[in-house]
Amino acid sequence: MNILTKFHGEQEINREDIIKFSSGIPGFLDEKEFYILPLEGTDLFVLQSVKTTEVAFIVTDPFVLFPQYEFDLPEEALEKLEIQSDIDVATFTILTVREPFGETTANLQAPLVINQTKNLGKQVILSQTPYQTKHKIMTPQEQGER
Repeated sequence: MNILTKFHGEQEINREDIIKFSSGIPGFLDEKEFYILPLEGTDLFVLQSVKTTEVAFIVTDPFVLFPQYEFDLPEEALEKLEIQSDIDVATFTILTVREPFGETTANLQAPLVINQTKNLGKQVILSQTPYQTKHKIMTPQEQGER
């Protein structure tokens, strides 16, 4: 099937690769089906709504940016996502892209957790965590090196 995307124009996708967010994403509760597209030449991806062209999130693997990042999935999330094994799980963080890019932040308090085997997704809001919704992805030193 073909979908119109915010950043990649029209794309042909496989229906079986669509990730279903049965509860939507907070703020976008009517958006239940998404597709992940790579941003060429980067570690970034686009989580694109299948239904609404304008609804697209820039995401990345939080463990690449923050190697010490860790959290426990609540039991409710494990059940809803039908997770049987760690191998099933892919984790992404939504980025708020800013200019200059060094000001971009990652939402580590609410990771996107995807069961890759069953293509089920959920944004999990972590409670009692040191993580926040706006962690800078680059230190001031890294920004100066770019």
